[in-house]
Amino acid sequence: MKRRLFLAQALVLGAALPAAAQAIRLPAGLDPENTLVIELKDNAQVIIKLRPDLAPNHVARIKTLARQGFYNGIVFHRVIEGFMAQTGDPTGTGTGGSPLGNLNAEFSREPFVRGVLGMARAQSPNSANSQFFIMFREYPSLNNQYTVVGQVVQGMEAVDKIKRGEPVRDPDKMIRVRVAADIR
Repeated sequence: MKRRLFLAQALVLGAALPAAAQAIRLPAGLDPENTLVIELKDNAQVIIKLRPDLAPNHVARIKTLARQGFYNGIVFHRVIEGFMAQTGDPTGTGTGGSPLGNLNAEFSREPFVRGVLGMARAQSPNSANSQFFIMFREYPSLNNQYTVVGQVVQGMEAVDKIKRGEPVRDPDKMIRVRVAADIR
């Protein structure tokens, strides 16, 4: 009897596991230590190649916050059609950040094109903290003005489905954000 109950529990638990608990298949050539996996609604995953060669301090910050679980459950508070989807603010207002200090800018020649992950900031170039955005299309006016942190390599169709608004009513959220090297 105990054996059947255990088997039944295992089957129920296994069936209840979200896609997030399942193995992640990374595109070939990605370094798991510098790959971010963002899990969205409907079991959608966005895989981002982080660029420590362009912005080592910003990449380190995102990885630290992901590993702390900071981004889990945070909403996309500002999503502008034809521009970008912004997240990373625990208050959901666009004014919040992590308890960690602000970062100095790490501008590069990397252009802001579709799928680029950039760090949001206030007026000061040295005010990025935890918020980031994903570009829907090319936006040259951001070049050399914001820090490029990575590039979506898989799942851009899920980003395209994020609910729009400024602010967003009943916003979509990041269910879980992890560094691929930490996923077993």
